[in-house]
Amino acid sequence: MFQRLARRCYRHRWLVLVGWVVLLVALGALQGPLGGEFRTDFSLPGSESQRALDLLREHGFETRTGEEAQIVFQADQGVTDPSVRAPMEQFFAAIEAAGLGATVTSPYEEGGRQQIAQDGRIAYATVSFSARPQEEYGAAADRIRALGDQVNVPGLRIEYGGGMFAEEAPVFAEAIGLVGAVVILLIAFGSVLAMGLPIVTALFGIGTGAMLVMLGARFITMPDFTLGAAMMMGIGVGVDYALFIVTRYREALRAGHDPETATVVAIDTAGRAVLFAGMTVVIAVLGLLVMDLGSVNGVAVAIAASVLMTMLASLTLLPALLGLIRERIDRLGLPHRHAADATGRQSLWHRWSRVIQRRPWPALIAGTAILLILAVPVLDMRLGFGDAGNRPTGDTSRRAYDLLAEGFGPGFNGPLLLVAELPTGQADLPALEQVTDRLRATDGVAAVSPAIPSPDGQVAIIQVIPTSAPQDKTTTDLVHRLRDEVVPASGAPGPILVSGLTAAGTDFTDYIASRMPVFFAIVLGLSFLLLIAVFRSVLVPVKAVVMNVLSIGAAFGVLVAVFQWGWAGELIGIGKPGPIEAWAPMMIFPIVFGLSMDYEVFLLSRMREEYDRTHDNATAVADGLAGTARVISAAAAIMVVVFVAFAMTPDRSLKLLGLGLAAAILVDATLVRLVLVPATMELLGDRNWWLPRRLRRLVPAVRVEGERIPAGIDQEPVGRATGELHD
Repeated sequence: MFQRLARRCYRHRWLVLVGWVVLLVALGALQGPLGGEFRTDFSLPGSESQRALDLLREHGFETRTGEEAQIVFQADQGVTDPSVRAPMEQFFAAIEAAGLGATVTSPYEEGGRQQIAQDGRIAYATVSFSARPQEEYGAAADRIRALGDQVNVPGLRIEYGGGMFAEEAPVFAEAIGLVGAVVILLIAFGSVLAMGLPIVTALFGIGTGAMLVMLGARFITMPDFTLGAAMMMGIGVGVDYALFIVTRYREALRAGHDPETATVVAIDTAGRAVLFAGMTVVIAVLGLLVMDLGSVNGVAVAIAASVLMTMLASLTLLPALLGLIRERIDRLGLPHRHAADATGRQSLWHRWSRVIQRRPWPALIAGTAILLILAVPVLDMRLGFGDAGNRPTGDTSRRAYDLLAEGFGPGFNGPLLLVAELPTGQADLPALEQVTDRLRATDGVAAVSPAIPSPDGQVAIIQVIPTSAPQDKTTTDLVHRLRDEVVPASGAPGPILVSGLTAAGTDFTDYIASRMPVFFAIVLGLSFLLLIAVFRSVLVPVKAVVMNVLSIGAAFGVLVAVFQWGWAGELIGIGKPGPIEAWAPMMIFPIVFGLSMDYEVFLLSRMREEYDRTHDNATAVADGLAGTARVISAAAAIMVVVFVAFAMTPDRSLKLLGLGLAAAILVDATLVRLVLVPATMELLGDRNWWLPRRLRRLVPAVRVEGERIPAGIDQEPVGRATGELHD
């Protein structure tokens, strides 16, 4: 199948190229009428917080259809001073008259006293918008800011809270990642044309993948960081997959094959590995769908679509491009760059492997110790959700958040909403007074509002302000205590549900935490079975699974240290430390496992080939590492650069994904592949390839990289597969 695919794409190269261009243009043209909007929704159907919101809608409480923002202001002379009140009231009136579809709830209105802090120096107004396309909120925010800039009162400070006012400085992570990939490919190949092939292939895959994601947003709920996450993965895997294929193509050319045969060889070997690696990532990520996690499903589908399109581009478009370039692939070489003369057993990587193999125990102990030390912070991992309080201090939404906490208490930014059912209608309202009294007497509660009945009198809402911030563990404990102890013993006339954004985040986090071990076990189990089929061994898959877990644990440890503890967080623009986003470990785990599986198969399949040829485990380990280390290092370097570029974006979610993936790939390609793998393979010896006799008959033979390149293409025992890369 792979040979036929390669030949057809090579021979019909112009048709394939035009087909990809047409596909890209067609998907772009569909964005206008069919493109969707990204919106973050981490609600959990069936949870207590969601049931409470459903009750509110059912019984006539108004629910917000558009965005809501806050204008928070502080005045040294007091917000009720005439010199402050008059211009602020004019400001609010100008917003309502600006044609933005906005309604302002001012602290100066009747009943607005609760919007003024006790010391009278801080107040806020709420700006509610009617439903509108998401992209219009940015223009509305700019207009409101411009109106606010006209308010010039000495001692008055105005800040803006809400997602629409979050300041997103452009970072151009995609461009930075691609530039980094270009530099690494130039160093690796020493040729402009060879460098350009993976970049062009990746761009087509990323472009079509991004278009599919934007179309998918019309039908699936996708949070606002989805497109960035999909493009990050597309760039990383797209360039890597094309790198492996171009490497095999150059190998075959140098062995004397014509361009068409070289293309067939490349797709039939590296192309198989690309399909295996790509489908592993796609299946692992789509496994999240069975968890039914709302917006997380959208991110999973988007990443799967991006990886799938880059994989298809590598298997179809790249052979067509090779048909256009043919033997000219090494032209436009860089000055003073040439393939290293030292290949195989004279290479740096072969010597490195022998050093590790001569001292396997110290290498194993030292490498494992480093991974365990990096993973130690995982023991303190706390899942939750970031908010404006985690943004950089220069962001107006962060400053508004801090002002509200200063004036009204830290819990004001995350109020809890209790929804009480009234079985006999408003006649039950007096009975709720003892509930509010009990709530006020509860540790961790700063303030409690009187019960407000619904228009039909069937339910009532009670607002509870915690004494602690939304991300504080104390607030999470308060949610559980209200549900488990306080509310059941309050003597309420009917059921009371605890809701609000903080409670909803707690529900989502608890759901994730309870199912994460099961999901991890399924991914690990399936990976173990798949590796048994690929390598026809028991110990090699066990070792691979354990090492992948260690590298992922180290990556999670880095996330906790940076995002939760605040270590060096300022280097990537992290504001106040906070919990790890609840969905992040569940998302990072299958992605990293799929990516590391690619390196695992690429390295160990070469070792297995050498073992089958020499029946000498020590030689097979050294030769296998020497033949693959340069490709793996180049591929990993590209991914790390791309992921770090996205970690520099303002979006906290992309920072988490970018840093987590970069740390995992860096650890996997260095400590794991270059230290732990040769050390453990040396210690296990021939037992690496042991498979019980009964399993030999049951386990199917799977050849991920196809047959070894025919005689004449790879005469040297090792190294030729990646000889065109430079030490």
